Amino acid sequence: MEPLTVILTTLIIGLGLYTFFLRSMSYFKEKGIPHVPPLPVFGNMAPSVFRRKAIPILLDELYNKFSNVKYFGFYDFMKPVIVVRDPEIIHSITIKNFNNFSDHATLFNEHETLVKRNLFALKGDTWREMRKILSPTFTSSKMKMMFELVQECGENFVNHVAKKAEDGWIVNMKDILVRYTNDAVATTAFGISIDSMKNPNNDFISHVTKALNFDSILSLKLIMGKHFPRLFKTLNIQLFAESVSSFFCNVVKDNVKMREEKGIVRPDMIQLMMESREKSHMTYEDMAAQAFIFFLAGSDSTGSFLCFLAHELAVNTEVQTKLREEVDRVLQITNGKPTYDAIINLEYLNAVVNETLRLYPLSAFSDRYCVKTFELPPMTPEGKPLTVTPGTNLWFLPYSLHRDSKYFPDPEKFDPERFLNGNSVDPTTYIPFGIGPRSCIGNRYALLLSKVVFFHLVARCELEPCSKTSIPMKLSKKSFVMAAENGFWLNIKARKTSSSPTDK
Repeated sequence: MEPLTVILTTLIIGLGLYTFFLRSMSYFKEKGIPHVPPLPVFGNMAPSVFRRKAIPILLDELYNKFSNVKYFGFYDFMKPVIVVRDPEIIHSITIKNFNNFSDHATLFNEHETLVKRNLFALKGDTWREMRKILSPTFTSSKMKMMFELVQECGENFVNHVAKKAEDGWIVNMKDILVRYTNDAVATTAFGISIDSMKNPNNDFISHVTKALNFDSILSLKLIMGKHFPRLFKTLNIQLFAESVSSFFCNVVKDNVKMREEKGIVRPDMIQLMMESREKSHMTYEDMAAQAFIFFLAGSDSTGSFLCFLAHELAVNTEVQTKLREEVDRVLQITNGKPTYDAIINLEYLNAVVNETLRLYPLSAFSDRYCVKTFELPPMTPEGKPLTVTPGTNLWFLPYSLHRDSKYFPDPEKFDPERFLNGNSVDPTTYIPFGIGPRSCIGNRYALLLSKVVFFHLVARCELEPCSKTSIPMKLSKKSFVMAAENGFWLNIKARKTSSSPTDK
């Protein structure tokens, strides 16, 4: 090829890319929406990509920077996102006008089974149908039926911990709490009993670890798959390893066949999907996708939340003491055999869990994807309404709303009293599990797992900071999800006396 041809070709390609970036990055300028000028390709995500800031912190700084408007602009790489600050507008798009914003944006490539068929990724009527099928799994009555299974996992976990902690045990709480959530989800979702404290390298743990190593190449895959889905599809790049997909598909298939052959009926997700198969035409792959996302959310997201809860109890000794007094009273009243109602209805335990969720919601941001044209109210009293067209993505920020002093005085303080004594909390400013029809379907389940294990852990052990404990808590700049920068290191000490039935 002639040198002149090479130069001209390079110039044309460069000009084309420049024009494309310019057009992509001028969205908010054209609409008069305040925003931070973006960088080519990276948009406003550069501080997170280059690990200078954790995603929740990056978004929170922008939330506070644009405190005088109801929404502002953010470039998620090259994709413009309208970030909504105003609780009334959040209520409008997630509940009142839900049909205009009924979907999530495509988060990553959707050509692999476990990704494209799970509840979070489904859209429109397909999502509605699947939500309808799965919702009965998470009713209060179903939680009550699962309670004994969860309690058995919780007691077994605490037995192991208390033995290890007789003379003190310095441990990264994430390493052990994910074993508890792994066991609880395995038994309540799949009907499979696992003891991950005895066998930490079991198949479930190893495959979940592979699927959720967000500090590694998976974070890069998520970013690339989200913004270059066609390239992913062309190159047949899988978000999750083939071994992970095969494992969960086979577990579901074998589980279903065994239940059908032996007439086994259990109050869990697999059972409900089995009963709905004829009407909904669900395949084994559909069932595996739902079970997989349920397992990931239950095992990892809940596990991370439990770590934050353990951290706050360790560094707030007066809160831990007050909670332990409440737990000991219940153990005495129930003769060491706490019931579902006794644990679920504990006022101070509820307040501690709720306050932890305020400081550390499951996600730094939630999104809604516009499917029908809608008019947002003006950003400011003197402004004009904004017409939002299909394909526009909107975010709202639970982490930032929860730390806004307008809604929560002294927001950085861990204070369970906010949720006691009849204190009311606005459901549009306290949204740890999201809001509206697309909020987290498993919130009751996550709360059940959390309350049961900490009821027994506080009864048997004391949690203390150690030399490795991060005080104050610093969020990881490396992780795609909410995590501690240096792990969740604590010192656990077994109590010398306890009312717990597992203290034998």
